[in-house]
Amino acid sequence: MSNPAVEMTRPTDFDVEREAGILVHNMVHFSQALRRGGLPVGPSQVLGSVRAISVAGFSSRDDFFWILRSCFVAKREHREIFAQIFRLYWRDPRFLERMMAALTPMTRGVQQERLAEAAARRASEALLNQQAPPMPTATRGSEDELEIGIDASGTTTSLERLQQIDFEQMSSEEMAEADQVIANLKLDISPIPSRRKQRVVQGQSPDWRQTMRRAVSSYGEVRQLAWRDPKWRWPNLVVLCDISGSMAVYSRTLLRFLHAVTNRKLHDSIHIHAFTFGTRLTNISRHLANSDADVALKAVGMESPDWEGGTRIGECLREFNVTWSRRVMSQGAITLLISDGLDGGGCSKGLLAREMSRLRLSSRRLVWINPLLRWSGFLPKARGVQEMLPNVDCFRSAHNIVSLRELGLVLNQLSDSGEKQRLMALLYDDHRSSSLAKKDV
Repeated sequence: MSNPAVEMTRPTDFDVEREAGILVHNMVHFSQALRRGGLPVGPSQVLGSVRAISVAGFSSRDDFFWILRSCFVAKREHREIFAQIFRLYWRDPRFLERMMAALTPMTRGVQQERLAEAAARRASEALLNQQAPPMPTATRGSEDELEIGIDASGTTTSLERLQQIDFEQMSSEEMAEADQVIANLKLDISPIPSRRKQRVVQGQSPDWRQTMRRAVSSYGEVRQLAWRDPKWRWPNLVVLCDISGSMAVYSRTLLRFLHAVTNRKLHDSIHIHAFTFGTRLTNISRHLANSDADVALKAVGMESPDWEGGTRIGECLREFNVTWSRRVMSQGAITLLISDGLDGGGCSKGLLAREMSRLRLSSRRLVWINPLLRWSGFLPKARGVQEMLPNVDCFRSAHNIVSLRELGLVLNQLSDSGEKQRLMALLYDDHRSSSLAKKDV
């Protein structure tokens, strides 16, 4: 994308007729960069910015910045992204070097998203049209000198192949493409009937009280029956996400999926409550409400000091059941538990099973997401898995885009149990074999 230079002139020297073409050309390219960065920019904002500059003029870079910001920025979370794109686009002497430096960890496949500033990285991707610059390749010249060349032929992972790749095996470029797909996924949460009734013209059950009231006006003659049906309400969604070291890659991807679900929920009555746990329980619901995914995930990382640490599933579930269960689990909430079940807290025997049983009793439906289930030879050998598995309604994996899409479709289906029945049969056979072995001894 071209980046024409814009000279800062005094208002008296600003010739609209002479500079209108260059100014509009710059504003169009600048608005395209803002749009790729996530700002809702349209033609009206571009025309408004051109009119504002032609009327107010600009004598300094600061005046130019505030004029454009007042025209293009409408939300608080977009301010930092606008500032970064403005700094890089409008006459930054190290424009290309800064973008190359910001995108170098992505081209080398190093997962350093938490260390990079979210707004600066998104600004660089927007100005490069979301294409990372290729790394230079070394070749030998005729005089045995090392020549550096850049291969501009890039390849894009097909969508079908991308959906099958495990999140842990994705490169940075594939993960960026997967994030775009995940941002469009949704959960199929259906409304459920409540105890309250509502009046309808023709329903399933007659409303005798209303029928008698109508009969009073006609001297006791029942001329027409009144009907009523149950009211429908939307259940809440409660998510408990394990952020221990063994779940680092999957937690980051599933939290991005949860962010997309939070900002694209089906109905305003659905409340989504999200918690992370490792060695402690952290409420991250307010951070995921931010419309910018990068800013939201960075805030979650700063809020959770136990990220990529140890695991104390039993203690964290007990804290949730005692402190938060009555606040967020009312009216039949659906609970989504994301964990590998590898409890390293050394909790007392039976604590995890008791807390899981209590969590299931408080939930309309408890769905356990375990990335380890991606292995065909997965067996319920760990003690944490053995205590958790009998107390869930559904047991599924979410290790790629296909599994996430399937999860969104079956989350609200009460008849779906995933892999629970098969693993429970294996667990029963294992216990039976152990009992027989002890009896023989």
